[in-house]
Amino acid sequence: MTQPTILGRIGKTALIQLRQVAPANGARILLKLESENPTGSMKDRMALAMIEGAEADGRLQPGGAVVEYTGGSTGVSLALVCAVKRHPLHIVTSDAFAREKLDHMAILGAKLTVIASEGGGMTEKLTRDMIAAAGVLAEQIGAFWTDQMKNRDQLAAYDAMADEIWSQAEGRIDGFVQSVGTAASLRGVAARLRRHDERIRIVAVEPAESPVLSGGAPGAHKIDGIGAGFVVPLWQEGIADAVERVSTQEARAMALRLAREEGLFAGLSTGANVLAALRLAERLGEGATIVSVMCDTGMKYFGSYRVALAEHG
Repeated sequence: MTQPTILGRIGKTALIQLRQVAPANGARILLKLESENPTGSMKDRMALAMIEGAEADGRLQPGGAVVEYTGGSTGVSLALVCAVKRHPLHIVTSDAFAREKLDHMAILGAKLTVIASEGGGMTEKLTRDMIAAAGVLAEQIGAFWTDQMKNRDQLAAYDAMADEIWSQAEGRIDGFVQSVGTAASLRGVAARLRRHDERIRIVAVEPAESPVLSGGAPGAHKIDGIGAGFVVPLWQEGIADAVERVSTQEARAMALRLAREEGLFAGLSTGANVLAALRLAERLGEGATIVSVMCDTGMKYFGSYRVALAEHG
């Protein structure tokens, strides 16, 4: 069956079981391959939901401009959606994020405003500076600001993702693990899965260098797309049963293992997810099924993989 546009290929991604990177106790870890979306990222789901939500209620008119601040994946996804729907897109981003992502946004037609970071790390100050710049830009040019940290339209996109997971896992899920950027994917998927089975244990993942969700102090880290450095507006107390801390180095090492042992070429947030899923699997014991997410493709992270190769050979 043909699709009218590339946007029809968003969603309905595969769920696979990890075979080599697996807990010793026999628990299953299933990974949702969001790299199968058109830009190679789960953010395609939320970008489409935010744009179509605004189009539906008139906040975004035909041909109207769009503004967003982003570390890259949301920006790439918005660039794809806006290219198809003919909305000019203006992105506020930073040199802290993967160069491949910035290039991808520009190739898809986005105009970039790049804010300098301190030492190439993601920090609370950088996040807040990007948000402030996006707000000013949207007002200056009269654009619709998707404002991903606060935008609730995206939550509906993750209802569909949760239903896909439940069906693919045949209703056998003991835990769901997901890293926190805007918190929309964790919140949306977790809430929907709990409607199917309230006993499912939900674990949020954050950078160990900036563990604000678990009560620690903000700090700089290099896991793209997660760990804003403050408690994000869409975070909801009680949505997660636990918060797992994973360092940039640990995430990088696990991402390299996934590539070499499972043939899965993913970003660092996926490495963090899988490490946290392994920890949960060990706690839940034999026979448990843990679901996590391959958030995006590793094609955006060659710089991070060069570091991993230098560290691990």
